[in-house]
Amino acid sequence: MSNDGISTPAGPVPDGAPSWNRQRSSQMPSHRYQDVRERVAVPLTGRTWPDRYLTTAPLWVPVDLRDGNQALAEPMDPARKRRFFELMVRMGYKEIEVGYPSASETDEAFVRLLATEPGLAPEDVTVVVFTPARRDLIERTVESIRGIRNPVVIHMYTATAPAWRDVVLRKDRAELRRMILAGAQDVLDLAGDLDNVRFEFSPEVFNLTEPDFVLEVCDAVTELWGATPERPVILNLPATVEIATPNVYADQIEYMHRNLARRDGVILSVHPHNDRGTGIACAELAVLAGAQRVEGCIFGNGERTGNVDIATLALNLHAQGVDPMIDFSDIDAVRRVVEDANRIELHPRHPYVGDLVHTAFSGTHQDAIRKGFAEHRRRSEAEGRSERETAWRVPYLPVDPADLGRSYDAVIRVNSQSGKGGIAHLLEAASGIELPRRLQIDFARRVQEYTDGSGTEVDGAGLLALFERSYLRSGEGAPELLDLTVGGEDGLDVTHVAIRAEGVEHRGTFRGIGPVEAVTELLAQTGITVDVVSLHQSSRTTGSGSDAVTFIEHRDEDGTHWAAGSDRSVLTASVLAVLAAAARGQRKRSTIGQANGSLAASPTSLR
Repeated sequence: MSNDGISTPAGPVPDGAPSWNRQRSSQMPSHRYQDVRERVAVPLTGRTWPDRYLTTAPLWVPVDLRDGNQALAEPMDPARKRRFFELMVRMGYKEIEVGYPSASETDEAFVRLLATEPGLAPEDVTVVVFTPARRDLIERTVESIRGIRNPVVIHMYTATAPAWRDVVLRKDRAELRRMILAGAQDVLDLAGDLDNVRFEFSPEVFNLTEPDFVLEVCDAVTELWGATPERPVILNLPATVEIATPNVYADQIEYMHRNLARRDGVILSVHPHNDRGTGIACAELAVLAGAQRVEGCIFGNGERTGNVDIATLALNLHAQGVDPMIDFSDIDAVRRVVEDANRIELHPRHPYVGDLVHTAFSGTHQDAIRKGFAEHRRRSEAEGRSERETAWRVPYLPVDPADLGRSYDAVIRVNSQSGKGGIAHLLEAASGIELPRRLQIDFARRVQEYTDGSGTEVDGAGLLALFERSYLRSGEGAPELLDLTVGGEDGLDVTHVAIRAEGVEHRGTFRGIGPVEAVTELLAQTGITVDVVSLHQSSRTTGSGSDAVTFIEHRDEDGTHWAAGSDRSVLTASVLAVLAAAARGQRKRSTIGQANGSLAASPTSLR
């Protein structure tokens, strides 16, 4: 046992384990827990859901204002509730669970606000209110909705699973059935005459309830409530606490879908939680299995590990080419309202909305994304359509960040894991400087040294500063350009150039050669050699007013090196690049001279 309390598994390797798997039995008391097959029967055979595909969005029902609100350390005040509700309406949600009016005065006041301020809820938005199967609470719930002109759903729930029956409610199956039907009768008696009201029933912890019992209870409720296609009843089947792999939940939903009475008068709904971290998968497979409606929270807030995230579900459809029927085109605005309402910040890796979900640090990922962007632009031009209308297939980005109102600024960020392609992309995005391929390699090495030393990432401004220090800035005492004039005489180019090197001014007029060769020759006359291997020119931005950038590759006995110059004039930028290269040679000679001086001053160091 180590000091941190972690004990390395030291039990036997299980019998029959392959030779390549040497994992040993741990001290975790896993024997205390039962497999789902020991807890509830899953009688479905001949399942059909694995052969189906998602082609349309289900009816989304956000429950943030009730279920999500119950999971907050600081429940929403009326102002936060109202802002959240108005956001949901703007996004396109047409059925919204607004509260638990019998549980708190705040919830009841918000429901009453919908009655007294008719314009708050558009007429095509259905309002859902939540109640236990208890007459006094049902009465209070019905009173809270009087005067609301919108369609209303009264949602009644009761836990049905054996552990809840035995430990919490202390009722057997027959007693619980009578209690549920008594509550359903109270709902019918108190609200059955309201034309704008429909009913919903949730057998809480459905996924741990015996299939025959939950089917019996649900059929009895839909019969009592007179479920018809014209006035359908919602049967909501929650995975209140996740207990198994998502395929098991899908089997349970398909079993109900196939066997429910009055199926054409039932809207089959699901409400997955996320205890196993598979709430998204449970919901998606449940829709394949026959569910038509999904309750959850925008970004997944809820008790314990949360409710299913209906934002991720919707955007998963979007990424498959299916209209989610909800607008996430400004996902950061949505996030701001949700975080304010919940007082909970979203994780930077939260699907679709986190700060880092479109960001690549890895060099290979960055290179693929950069090439993908370039291919997307070329294809868009070839097809004669805007980039926003062109089919998306950029590697590592399942959706276009622009679909969600995000810019491309944070797609590639640089740290010690980054490669030359990503570094070049971020530098170009931040400054307009497009590096030649061999310079990308050289600059990537410098960035790697910097990030390894600092242990942090570097942004576009930081890359530009590092680029300027490495290639553009010559330092104190470096050769300085005083004058450059280019013209022509007798059909020949004539270049007049003046520089100051090591405090001395040098001038020259050169015929038949360009500025780069002219300044190279003038430097040679001062004893400074610059051997130019290649020259590359670019502009920092598009347009006639942009700065020019010239990169030169030069060599000496140590190998090849790079320098750069920038100016409004392409010719001046090229000369400045040569002078930057000359400065490196000066620094090198100065370093050698200092070293030789040190050796001469300390002859004993050679002994």
